[in-house]
Amino acid sequence: MKTKHVVSTVILASIFCVPLTVQAADPLPRATPEQVGMSSARLALIGKAVNGEIAREQLPGAVLAIARRGKLVYFETFGYLDKAAGKPMPADAIFNIASMTKPMAAVAGLQLYEQGRLLMDEPISKYFPKFANMQVAVMDAKKESIIDRVPTARKITVQDLFRHTSGLIYGGRGATAVHKLYPESSGSAAATMTGPEFLDRVAAQPLLWQPGSTWDYGFGLDVLGLIVEQISEQSLGQYLQEHMWKPLGMVDTHFLITADKAGRYAKPLPVDPETGRPQSLAALTEKTKFESGGGGAASTANDYLRFALMLLNKGKYGDTRILGTKTAEYMLSNQLGPEVRNLVVNADPTRGDYGFGLGLAVRTTAGVVRMMGSVGDFSWPGASGTNWWSDPKEELAVVWMAQSPGSIRWKYRQMINALVYQAIVE
Repeated sequence: MKTKHVVSTVILASIFCVPLTVQAADPLPRATPEQVGMSSARLALIGKAVNGEIAREQLPGAVLAIARRGKLVYFETFGYLDKAAGKPMPADAIFNIASMTKPMAAVAGLQLYEQGRLLMDEPISKYFPKFANMQVAVMDAKKESIIDRVPTARKITVQDLFRHTSGLIYGGRGATAVHKLYPESSGSAAATMTGPEFLDRVAAQPLLWQPGSTWDYGFGLDVLGLIVEQISEQSLGQYLQEHMWKPLGMVDTHFLITADKAGRYAKPLPVDPETGRPQSLAALTEKTKFESGGGGAASTANDYLRFALMLLNKGKYGDTRILGTKTAEYMLSNQLGPEVRNLVVNADPTRGDYGFGLGLAVRTTAGVVRMMGSVGDFSWPGASGTNWWSDPKEELAVVWMAQSPGSIRWKYRQMINALVYQAIVE
């Protein structure tokens, strides 16, 4: 009979020189679902649904964290970190969170606002003079060519950057003659241009909209991040590390995934399950040319839940205050007046008919929108497939981490939303 040998993790790590993974503690005390008004049987439907998607090769894997009434009620992993390699999903998997970076950049800007170092109605040309004389494009009927340029009715302000009313649009979000002049996305801009090169590029283009007139997805939070850098005299990552990530215990949130953490970086399916085309995500293990406030960070479910809970608790997580109570309330209030054309649905169909606060979407109606929730819930997802939301009325915070960058991500945003809310029974 063969003897079975049990080798400790510590011994294995020392033999193979593999660094031990230090996992962050739970972001909240744990509770049973029934202790916080949720149903264990109904929560079990989540695993059935998600595992079914993985079995059908629609999704590589995921991590889902749910907190309610100040307790961690659900924290589960599904499927694979790397499906092609057969590597199972760990709880501390690191994900490309894309535009989930935006609310964090917004908080950085609001901290400077609280200190009187940044004002909402300041023109951004105060910080970058090249934006002083922006023009708005006039296009032909088919929007295939620019036939004229007219002066802006007013300057682009700091508030415009927070709420996507600057007119500095993503080139990859449309096919007009103006879209073709802009970089495709935050990720592509940060990968190919330095901060000054990026500013030169976008400041030289005509705007698609008059500043303040239209919500349209674009580079506002990237420009805001560069303003944070100028005021703080730190890189955006250094600023966030000092003023947010470290104070909140967000140990795995960075703009660069270091070599010792690269083995935890989740991968999408090699082929998009809907189109059959190859798909991949940016290699956040390689340093970008500037740290993109619009979409450059990586994080974990544990880390981002801490951020979501901080906003849910009006700027405070545990004993750590990141924003003042009134500042958080201001951030989480709809900033789009009736005069602003709202095109949020074009950026993400699942956020259609939402309003928009400072750096994130805010729900203004109980019905109409295509997902469950409460008036006042807030969120902003990432194009790589990640999602989160906080619902103050239900004392609920949810983080969904998955690398599904195709349009199938919209399916999972609605599906997880329904599965979480149907489990609330009181």
